[in-house]
Amino acid sequence: MLHHFPAIHDTVPPQGTPIEWDQAHVWHPFTPMAEWAATDPLVLESGLGAKLCDTAGRWYIDGNASIWTNIHGHRHPRLDAALRRQLDRVAHTSFLGFTNPVASQLCAELSALWPPNTLTRVFLSDDGSTAVEVALKMAVQFWQQTGHGQRRRFVAFRGGYHGDTMGASSLGGIPLFHERFAAWQFPVEHVTDLAGLESLLSDEIAAVVIEPLVQGANEIRLWPAGLLAQLRAWCDRTGVLLIADEVMTGFGRTGTLFACEREGVVPDFVALAKGLTGGYMPLAATLTSERIFEAFLGGRERTLYYGHSYAGHPLACAVALESLAIFREERVLERLQGQIVRMTEWLGALIRPLPWVYEIRQCGFLAGIELRQLDGTVFPVESRVGARVCLAARQGGLLTRPIRDTLVLMPPFCITDAELEEAVRILAEAVVACLGLPSDAEKGILGRS
Repeated sequence: MLHHFPAIHDTVPPQGTPIEWDQAHVWHPFTPMAEWAATDPLVLESGLGAKLCDTAGRWYIDGNASIWTNIHGHRHPRLDAALRRQLDRVAHTSFLGFTNPVASQLCAELSALWPPNTLTRVFLSDDGSTAVEVALKMAVQFWQQTGHGQRRRFVAFRGGYHGDTMGASSLGGIPLFHERFAAWQFPVEHVTDLAGLESLLSDEIAAVVIEPLVQGANEIRLWPAGLLAQLRAWCDRTGVLLIADEVMTGFGRTGTLFACEREGVVPDFVALAKGLTGGYMPLAATLTSERIFEAFLGGRERTLYYGHSYAGHPLACAVALESLAIFREERVLERLQGQIVRMTEWLGALIRPLPWVYEIRQCGFLAGIELRQLDGTVFPVESRVGARVCLAARQGGLLTRPIRDTLVLMPPFCITDAELEEAVRILAEAVVACLGLPSDAEKGILGRS
């Protein structure tokens, strides 16, 4: 059957409201759409600092940094100005066989953030999944072009999350996200810990991938201290390449600019995204060494045939450069150390005493608050406790998303002390609003009479 398509000059803008358009036409990521269509969606239209405002004029603390991306706050004057300056030059140019000043400078500055002569080459793409994807392709092709084509398998850790493109999703250790597409995935061995590596045939492994220090989507699970350094030593001993997925942990979230700094580790590849532009625009970077890069030099058959139409996007690179300048000039990491301490204190005072709180897992300026039943067992999935608590927190003026029944608190670094304390208090009150308190609980458990 042939269809008649409307001519664009005959079409008119749709009539209705944003919610009506959304419910009729939009497919949201990681969202059960039947539930979404039956709710009253929140429409966010503006922001300032650590807060966002909806179309009704109500303000909320951005408790998950707009899905873990926003670092310096919304409408930051320096980031806004950087975008406007670049707009006066050009918005987008091809990066395939061409370059632009801000992309070149950004690659140089990113390399300079690592020890000298280590991660000297930077491949720009558009999001965390593609940053990981290109590392996988580089690793496989590197071994092919250096006479070790048998090294084509990957190792990842159970509970890990590395994105949703086919290669990156192959690494994922969360069945809900990945097992549906298992028949089309890359060859990957999943291990629980370092001991699981010892039984593998290392001369068939191209690379091992890890989220350093903390697994984000796995309910904010922390790695034991020293594990990353031990993994680097295992890779050095076996010749396996190490890929560090710093998409979530990069740019200060763990208290140092990169999580790898905490254990003095330089990987063979590092994937960066999310906070790279301060949460303003899509941009990703994969850093690697001269050793890897040199294996791709020579004839056209050695070229890495991979790329994106918006690679090296001038607007994104300009705002990323300004974000790095803010880190340097405003001493963001120094100020962050006090904020990390205060987050720990307020979580301990306001959240930890609640009987439903099974565990608080904090790494730098991010925390996961796991809720369980009073006997320590997990809540039934159908009770959707985490979602209910986050909805109650929204009513109290805080936006965040749960991972199962783990509440995530990961605000922008610009959040004030008063806003941070308020965010923790709202979470505590939301837990009590949804779950109540046992009859013998002490009064004033929220710090009130």
